[in-house]
Parts: sequence; C-alpha cells; structure tokens
Amino acid sequence: MRAIEIFAPAKLNLFLAITGRRADGFHDLVSVAATLDFGDTLRAEVREREVGGGEWKLHCDDATVPTDETNLVVKAARAFAAVTGWPGKGMGVDFSLMKRVPMGAGLGGGSSDAVAALRALNALSGLALGAAELAKMAAGLGSDCALFLHDGPVVMRGRGERIEVLPTGASTRLRGRRALVFKPGCGIATPWAYGRMASKAPSGYLLAAEAEARLAAWIGGDGAAEALLFNNMESVAFEKFVALPTLLEQLRDEFGLVARMSGSGSACFAFLPDGMDAAVIGQTVRAAWGPTSFVVEAKLR
Repeated sequence: MRAIEIFAPAKLNLFLAITGRRADGFHDLVSVAATLDFGDTLRAEVREREVGGGEWKLHCDDATVPTDETNLVVKAARAFAAVTGWPGKGMGVDFSLMKRVPMGAGLGGGSSDAVAALRALNALSGLALGAAELAKMAAGLGSDCALFLHDGPVVMRGRGERIEVLPTGASTRLRGRRALVFKPGCGIATPWAYGRMASKAPSGYLLAAEAEARLAAWIGGDGAAEALLFNNMESVAFEKFVALPTLLEQLRDEFGLVARMSGSGSACFAFLPDGMDAAVIGQTVRAAWGPTSFVVEAKLR
C-alpha cells in the first residue's frame, strides 16, 4: 500500500463535567462524547525522501491551518516513528489535509486529524499495531485524542484518556440523531477556558460523585438524548462570550430546542426533531452571529 485516505470526524461533548484540577495541571473530567458523520479527510502517501528533506510533509487546503511542527498530524507522525522506527531511511510520507472542522471550536478537529494520521501510518507501514498501542500514542498527543479510536459514543474519564464504550441501550438513544452544529466567527482557546475555570475553583467544578450519579441515571433510564446534555464549562465561556447564551436562549424560546456548547467552545449544537428544517435554524444562527458563522447539519455516529 502506497497511499490511504482516512476520515477524521468531528465530535460533540454531549455531557461534560469538569470535576477538579489535578496535581499535574490537567483537569479531571467525566464526559460522554460522540463522533459525527462530518469531519476532515486526511490522505497519506509514501514517497522517497529527497536529499536533505524531512520525513514528513503536510499540505492543507485551508491556509490558516499551520502545517509545521506545531500541527498535531506532524506530532502524531513523529510519535509513531519514535515508537516503531517507521518509515525507515530514505522514505517519507506526504499528508494532505482537507480541513472542514473549524479551529477553536471544541469539536476536536486537530485531535481527530492526529488519530487519522496514526491510523494511516499504521496501515501504510503494515505493522498492524493493536488498539492498546495506538491508544497509548493517542493519549500522549492530547487529552481527547483517544476517543477518536472508537466509532460510537464513549465515556471519557481522567483527563480524557480513559475511554469506555457506552452501553448498547444508551448508545442506541444517541446514534443517528440529527444535530445542527454552529459556531460564531470567534473561537475560544482551550487553555484560557480551563485557566478561567481553575481561577474560580471550586465553584465551577462538579463533584465527581455527582457527575457519575447523573451519568449513571441517564444510562440506566430511558431518557432521550436531550436529557443527557450538560456542560459546566459553559459558565466560564458564557461570561465573556455573551452572544453564545443569548442565541441558545433564543433557540429555546422560538423553536423549543435544547442547545449546548461542545467542549470548551465556541461551537454549540442542538438536536433536531424529525421534520424540523435545519435551514430555518441556520438562518436564525446567521442572523444572530453574522453571515460568516459556521453552520452544518450532521448525524451522531
């Protein structure tokens, strides 16, 4: 195999409880995350390395996306090479990224791209590394990377690296649900959001026992996906970015939609009832946040 193309889905945090700050500076969380049928596409192709050239080249169709060593695709490639020694001397890999997931959104675009790179390299190398080995590499790249090794909804714990597949009954209530995902022109930097939350400690955190109790009640019950939705990072983001809660309240009042922010933002989402026209909701979003707002309809995988 000389080339491969991998889909890199976006994700939504349907339930996100930040429960406290750890000694290592990271935060502990309990979250239910689901990937979407919308995302980026990463193509990887093996090539002979030019004299003096590097192992990796990354091209992206979005000029605002950095393609240097700071990109998680390149970091993933270096992590894979450090563990496996592949590709060998004289060989390299060209990556082409078709970027669709906006940055600074809380949709996991960069993390998903990194996992796509790991999957591509695993296939191209023929090494067939197991799930545990890939998960270890993914966790080293970012807190929410490991979830992208799973196709269905998962529960995330720790700083996000401990993954548990959601039970079948609960997963069935999520898979296939239509969601409208929307983001204003501004993004929210994840370090800023977590820093603000830490500065307000402990008032912004939800006790781990309470988070687990809420999650267990939903998993063990028969409530719809809307009953699961929760994100205590909203309290931080909404203080500064007041356009977010203003629109979410408008969608609730005008359309009866339960809308939430994903991750640390700034992207938000709402489940769409059967028969509801997503275009009408999209028009409302753009009227509130401007014509350049990002709006896409997607389904939970």
